[in-house]
Amino acid sequence: MTETPERVSGSLPGVERSPDDPPLILRGGKVNPAAVELAYRRAAESGSDDDALFRVTFELSRDLKCRLDKYLTSRISFMSRSRLQHLIQSGGVTVNGVEAKPATRLRRGDSVEVVVPPPPSSEILPQPIDVDVLFEDDHLIVLNKHAGIIVHPARAEKSGTLVNALAWRFRHVSGGALSPVGADDARPGVVHRLDRNTTGCIVFAKTEEAHWKLGHQFEHREVDKRYLAVTHGLVEPDGFVIEKPIGPHPSREKGYREKMVVRHDELGKPSVTIVRVRERYRLPDRAYSLVELELKTGRTHQIRVHLSDEGRPIVGDDMYGGRAFLDESGAVVLDRQALHAALLAFQHPISGETLSFVAPLPEDMRTVIDTLRRGPTEVLDVGGTVSMVRLGLATKA
Repeated sequence: MTETPERVSGSLPGVERSPDDPPLILRGGKVNPAAVELAYRRAAESGSDDDALFRVTFELSRDLKCRLDKYLTSRISFMSRSRLQHLIQSGGVTVNGVEAKPATRLRRGDSVEVVVPPPPSSEILPQPIDVDVLFEDDHLIVLNKHAGIIVHPARAEKSGTLVNALAWRFRHVSGGALSPVGADDARPGVVHRLDRNTTGCIVFAKTEEAHWKLGHQFEHREVDKRYLAVTHGLVEPDGFVIEKPIGPHPSREKGYREKMVVRHDELGKPSVTIVRVRERYRLPDRAYSLVELELKTGRTHQIRVHLSDEGRPIVGDDMYGGRAFLDESGAVVLDRQALHAALLAFQHPISGETLSFVAPLPEDMRTVIDTLRRGPTEVLDVGGTVSMVRLGLATKA
């Protein structure tokens, strides 16, 4: 009789397995995506902690002599090797209780614990959610994203996303479909992303050719992405470059798992943000700045992490040290990050035409700027910026 290479167990806090549940492990030692999906669904239905994660532990009973990422690819087949490598690099996999690397070699007696995300669903539920369309043709669509909505289904959030909204729009309004690229990960047509509470320009691909060609432009830094942010404090000097590597927070405890930090080790990825100050506001008891930011890389939370690390967190960004903005009466004007993807410019993937879009500022962020401008305001003229007229922020004469 052949010795099994491992003993496997899995659980999600607060969720009990039933004898009638599908098996956790299928023939060949593969993790059963149906069992993982059922656990997450039960957690959502029972109101369990939204941050709860399904964990699978492999206890190795023989010397496999293979890389960790290769082994996990053979066991968690609904995740690609690149996704598993990212999971390992972000601290989601430990070997004998220690964070590992994709190239870690596995030996007899090793205990491998893996945080397994919900299996991707290729079925996107069309939902009639309003979207603000800046441009659309047969190949792509550009939106002005509003705050409070995520880009694509993730973990327990399978609905209420921009992808769900676009699936409905293409079926009932404009025709076409999202590009199939990324469909296996529940993110069809998604070329880039914005955080839930970041607003502004975002482009989706409607065809596979458009998707790959747009992705090439983003990957090779051929896209002009400009953001506006209101920060705490006086940002100085007038223009500078932040070039600090960004990676996952070293703690995987609740409240830290989603955070990114500046880190100078193998998990820190090169990240470059150009900062140009547009206005500074000096109030009697505090100060703020309006900055224009140009991204040369696209790391998760990049602007938020870089500005926070400089000691100038974004107003309203409580994850990275920002505080809500209050008016003179003490009423809350803005309590989410004051970060807006103001401009997006790229070459049309099919025609080659240069396209450039500006998304109007959301009302809460405009109110913050208008309120600050009523006090002492220093207006700067820094080279390389987008005109205030084009951004819709020109001051009245």
